[in-house]
Amino acid sequence: MPANFDRLCVVLVSPRNPLNIGAAARAMSNFGVLRLRVVNPYEVAFREARSAMGAAPLLAKAKEFKSVAEAVADCTLVVGTTAVQHRELQHPLRRLEYGARLIRKQLNSGRVALLFGTEKTGLSNDDLSHCHWLMHVPTREQHVSMNLGQAVAVCLYELVRDLRKATPEKVQKRATAGEVERISSGLLEALQVSGYVKPIAVVPTEERVRRLVRRLELSSRDAELVLGMLRQILWKLRGGMQKT
Repeated sequence: MPANFDRLCVVLVSPRNPLNIGAAARAMSNFGVLRLRVVNPYEVAFREARSAMGAAPLLAKAKEFKSVAEAVADCTLVVGTTAVQHRELQHPLRRLEYGARLIRKQLNSGRVALLFGTEKTGLSNDDLSHCHWLMHVPTREQHVSMNLGQAVAVCLYELVRDLRKATPEKVQKRATAGEVERISSGLLEALQVSGYVKPIAVVPTEERVRRLVRRLELSSRDAELVLGMLRQILWKLRGGMQKT
């Protein structure tokens, strides 16, 4: 397994069934992806899941987070998975085989998070707002959703099945999700202070701002520049309000 696969993190968001978490961990161990992150698991005893046969060490080292933002803060690419169904998506949607190629290329230069939602409803709109784009497995229309462990296994299989096609590229270091989140927060604050966003519209605007900033695909250097600009803008806005 290539060393850069150590940069791939599987993130399970609000999983409800410990057996599904165990099955996901077993699939990860099968394919050599050893970094599991869990956001608000429903069952705290998931580390003892019997379905994690052969993957107990991986499950024991799984990191728990209270939010998606915290779980992906050190990642330069965040990819969500979805069954699509009847929801209106605000992100680019890529088939599994094409998305896997993009993920392999990004692993040459930065950490990637692959998000899977809760078994019942999948990723929420707020969860999706942290993603750069989405990926789905082409299942039949009459039965689109997959078991969590199966979905993890299929996605990871596609990532590793033809590694020879993954050619290293010299790419500029991308901004981490944490840096992008700080830009989103700073921009939203500037919009609020300036009066562009009213209190009643903060939540939907926050999701739109996140998606907008992620579509820019900023480098780490550009993210630092934008953060500096936002700090200066906020300083001016606050100063102007104090003088009036």
